[in-house]
Amino acid sequence: MATHSSSLYVCMSSRKPNATMLTVLSARTGGAPPPTLFFGIGSKRKCWSFKPFRIWAGEFPDFLPKQVENIKDPFARKLASRIERLPVNFSKGCVMSSCVKPKEQTEANPVVLLHGFDSTCLEWRYALPLLEEAGLETWAVDILGWGFSDLERLPSCDVASKRDHLYQLWSTYIKRPMVLVGPSLGSAVAIDFSVNYPEAVDRLVLIDACVYAEGTGSLATLPKALAYAGVYLLKSIPLRLYATSLTFNGLPLNTCIDWTNIGRLHCLLPWWEDTTVNFMISGGYNVIDQIQHVKQKTLIIWGEDDQIIDYKLAVRLHCELPNAIICQVPKCGHIPHVEKPDAVSRLILEFIHSDQS
Repeated sequence: MATHSSSLYVCMSSRKPNATMLTVLSARTGGAPPPTLFFGIGSKRKCWSFKPFRIWAGEFPDFLPKQVENIKDPFARKLASRIERLPVNFSKGCVMSSCVKPKEQTEANPVVLLHGFDSTCLEWRYALPLLEEAGLETWAVDILGWGFSDLERLPSCDVASKRDHLYQLWSTYIKRPMVLVGPSLGSAVAIDFSVNYPEAVDRLVLIDACVYAEGTGSLATLPKALAYAGVYLLKSIPLRLYATSLTFNGLPLNTCIDWTNIGRLHCLLPWWEDTTVNFMISGGYNVIDQIQHVKQKTLIIWGEDDQIIDYKLAVRLHCELPNAIICQVPKCGHIPHVEKPDAVSRLILEFIHSDQS
């Protein structure tokens, strides 16, 4: 679950640069996203009304843990039914890699959605349908080592391997410059990738970015026995419940439990402990020196009430990126694309079309 990036990657700063802030109002406030979502730009505002639906167990891919059947959130169930595995050949071998493919291709550059630390493409269960409804070719990709890919052969899941895997997936299936969207630690993944493969990235969107931590720190030097003990704790339901309640504002208990089950679903795959320890002891992401080398136009989105990453770091990031704008989502925590999918989708769409206007 992306919220756990807090335990490994939080980095505070006392630096206080100035920045101009654009505040964007979400259509709604509160906990769980409503069954009706509003989407539009300017005076054109579209209302989505979702009728209740049920997905039978047979409609889920057979590689997902069977506990997916217990998830109640209809948006998560719908997106889970669309997850598939694509073969990706990279330096560590061939991995059947999990993702959600777009329903249709367009002439415009595609949007590729990453996720946060120890999470999956199910983070995008609310926002991805809105982006597709707006006419964007949208991918949701699981980062190597997390998500629902087949990692039975246990490839290395260090930073270089994650980068290479994403590049090979892009060059094999996407093949066009993309709008790369990274939330939380996914922002570090996006920055690292865009600096190393600038030809693959047209624009960046960084959401509540966790980019000022110096890797996994002392966790990289833990004896393996202790590392596995820590990872076992990371998987536990009590810790995940606590992290979910900390991340989201005013979440009802039943919703908190369901979102916790969604967030830890991938932890039930048999290789999850091994891949997580592999990443931990590899040192993790340290992109502080790469930020100034990002050439792409960048949108920074930040939840006003983020309790995980200090807002000062958003302002610092805005100042250090060569070509960036920053927008704040009010009454929202660390994962705006889950709490306020309508606002985040609108911001991404406006950012993509900004040059045209």
